[in-house]
Amino acid sequence: MSRLPDSSGLLILPRLRIQNANAISSPLTHGFPAMSAFVGLMWALQRKLTPVLGPRLRLSSVGVICHDHDEQVTEDGYTRAFRLTRNPVDKDGSTAAIVEEGRIHLDITLVFGVDGGLVDEGDAERAAVARQIADILSQMRVAGGTVLPAARTWRWSQPQLLPIPEDPSDRGPWFRSLRRRWLPGFALVSRDDLLAEAVAGSTLPGSAIEAWLKLSRLNWSPPAEADPQSGRHEWQHDRTRGWIVPIPVGYGVLVEHPADAVANARDPTVPFRFVESLYSIGQWIGPHRLQSWHELLWYPEHDPASGLYRVRNGYAVATSFN
Repeated sequence: MSRLPDSSGLLILPRLRIQNANAISSPLTHGFPAMSAFVGLMWALQRKLTPVLGPRLRLSSVGVICHDHDEQVTEDGYTRAFRLTRNPVDKDGSTAAIVEEGRIHLDITLVFGVDGGLVDEGDAERAAVARQIADILSQMRVAGGTVLPAARTWRWSQPQLLPIPEDPSDRGPWFRSLRRRWLPGFALVSRDDLLAEAVAGSTLPGSAIEAWLKLSRLNWSPPAEADPQSGRHEWQHDRTRGWIVPIPVGYGVLVEHPADAVANARDPTVPFRFVESLYSIGQWIGPHRLQSWHELLWYPEHDPASGLYRVRNGYAVATSFN
């Protein structure tokens, strides 16, 4: 497993209100945009920052804290359906087809791991750069959604570019002061370890998908022994590890084709690869439970030899960081 890219600072864009973000994170999951969407946002933002700031600021990783969400669905008991929009009529006046799409309104804080000379500048210049980046982001799409104007009326609602303390003994108190500002909310972290543990403990065919489905749902079962007082077998659920969710983490190659072998490819000079989604397990935790910024940040990883293109998070290996 690769290691989280080193960062000398954090870029914090707090309390972003996103309207109509993409709630369908993969062919099998919905309810929150995939982390690959936020990594794509990081790359898009970097492309816009380079002409403005040059190589003085580089984005390497991104973390998300969700403060509020409103998925645009209708509920009828256990059944949920997306609220769909009717498109304008066609040129000939006929009714346009309804496009199935999932939308969600979000209130999130974005935290980027950054590096570069700007991190070592003075407080005033770093504050000006953070505001400039926030203005650029406000003109972009975040997971397909529109960024709404935010009322930044209090101190901690302002965008910040902060250097990470050089002294390891100062990093703990510094990060604890940051994570308190992100409450109330939940941060998404990776729990690949839970999936690996479930797969290792299964002997059934197709154990990987079965383990993933079992971790994705709330499983009720009666205990082996009855309650000594009531003499009954009281049903119990297995959700004791917290808010566990299935998440897409990237793509795996199915088949490869040489350049210019696939019609209508975006770039005919680049070899073409058909891919499918990769899935794992994530967990929503309170920011106050994060021990380091490494546990929050997600970063891209690619291995062309094995055909894996995915995002990773430092939560499972966070005990090795100070």
